[in-house]
Amino acid sequence: MMNLQIAKWGNSLAVRIPADYVRQIGVKEGDQLEAHVGADGALNLRPPLRWNRKAFAQELTRDSKALPMGSSVMEQLRQEARY
Repeated sequence: MMNLQIAKWGNSLAVRIPADYVRQIGVKEGDQLEAHVGADGALNLRPPLRWNRKAFAQELTRDSKALPMGSSVMEQLRQEARY
């Protein structure tokens, strides 16, 4: 969490994004951000969604290791079924 100062920029107001945040979200000068005002008045900025197939595959591999395979739900239902 960081407090940022609003400054005048021509007829508009502007907020500077600290370099650490710029690196984290991977934007550069000239890129566009999506802006959304939440119900609580929060201003949310994010880069447009860019789907990266390789990053997604790596995330799936990482997450599947964290969630070991259990027994089949269908097999459990069949064993507990009452006919």
